[in-house]
Amino acid sequence: MSRSAHPAGPRHADVLPEGHYTAPPADLNVLDPKVWSRTVTRDERGALTVGGIEVARLAEEFGTPAYFMDEADFRARCRSWREAFGTEADVFYAGKAFLSRAVVKWLYEEGLNLDVCSGGELTTALSAGMPAERIAFHGNNKSEAEIERAVEAGVGRIVLDSFQEIVRVAHIAQRLGKVQPVLIRVTVGVEAHTHEFIATAHEDQKFGIALAGGQAAEAVRRALKLDGLELLGIHSHIGSQIFDMAGFEVSARRVVQLLAEIRDEHGVELPEIDLGGGLGIAYTSEDDPREPHEIAKSLSEIVSRECDSAGLRAPRISVEPGRAIVGPTAFTLYRVGTVKPLEGLRTYVSVDGGMSDNIRTALYDAEYSVALVSRSSTAEPMLSRVVGKHCESGDIVVKDAFLPADLAPGDLIAVPATGAYCRSMASNYNHALRPPVVAVKDGEARVIIRRETEEDLLALDVG
Repeated sequence: MSRSAHPAGPRHADVLPEGHYTAPPADLNVLDPKVWSRTVTRDERGALTVGGIEVARLAEEFGTPAYFMDEADFRARCRSWREAFGTEADVFYAGKAFLSRAVVKWLYEEGLNLDVCSGGELTTALSAGMPAERIAFHGNNKSEAEIERAVEAGVGRIVLDSFQEIVRVAHIAQRLGKVQPVLIRVTVGVEAHTHEFIATAHEDQKFGIALAGGQAAEAVRRALKLDGLELLGIHSHIGSQIFDMAGFEVSARRVVQLLAEIRDEHGVELPEIDLGGGLGIAYTSEDDPREPHEIAKSLSEIVSRECDSAGLRAPRISVEPGRAIVGPTAFTLYRVGTVKPLEGLRTYVSVDGGMSDNIRTALYDAEYSVALVSRSSTAEPMLSRVVGKHCESGDIVVKDAFLPADLAPGDLIAVPATGAYCRSMASNYNHALRPPVVAVKDGEARVIIRRETEEDLLALDVG
């Protein structure tokens, strides 16, 4: 039985994955720019460098495993999204992909807004100086304490996710003497071509208020009647790791139809729609993501066309790229521990990290690339499976890839496109210590999230 389905993965993890690989590349030393950040290159000796620093030096100073983030690349991607959408739209970075105070500062300096979905993310954003009015607060079950903190801080939008939350936010805002700007998250019945766990717009899931059956229209009626709320518009999110814009076209059409119904019933034209995020990145050379300017042009044309057809003024568009910004900006650096050939099958390459620093392969059957980065090699390619050191047979980092046949213990290998969700979803499974995040730029490297220590683990153990 195979676990392989869409690249985002299958639903269940009850069997080990079958192999999924193409022919080996002609040259294992070539780094595909689609999956590596912009300042990554190989030096004259064949070692990988990022931001002008060789990985061997980074490994010596910061240890392995570790996430290395190309700050120049992150900032460039922020600017690309900001410039693509211009001043007539809002770009909210989805903080769940990866968030730290350094990242918040970069976002602020590059002119992006920030989307958070927990009290912890909100605390991080505010502590790093992101103006509250540039923050949107998501979540299907926000606590009263989280809502109160957000309203008190003056966040620019709270995205309402249920009928109960409409009342909850309104009452808290009134008690605090405020009027809270809000959006209503609507499930529009569009399921993007993706893994079921991360496809979020069909009705049978926990997020949003269904368009079907008139529930979204009823949510609008209730929100418009409550004095503590200022309803700005409608929010829709259709999935994750999406390459095809067709789903956005159907979603936008249904959202605009709802806006027209709101105008006809209430005499109000809501000024905003948020089309969410979910735009895909290249994890392997087979992936073909769209550039921000293509996405901006396509979404703008879709919304304008639908609004013209409905006789509506075009609302202000918001989008929420997270993975599409931070995903390609980082790689995870590992040191090889053991190399175990299995005759007629593949070679298992064990590294000093694993599912505690990248759960996505085990959770979603996600696919990644990998390369030998401490040196170049002219050896023949060998079919490899990169695995971690955890006591779990599903502890797989890269299911199937080609590495040089002379790979040996002590070599450094790197997995690109790990900026999104890897550190955010990292764990202490087997009491592993979560790796540091190191920002690299113009020949300098600095820790933005330090490596955990055994003292950190014991500090929480009060038994």
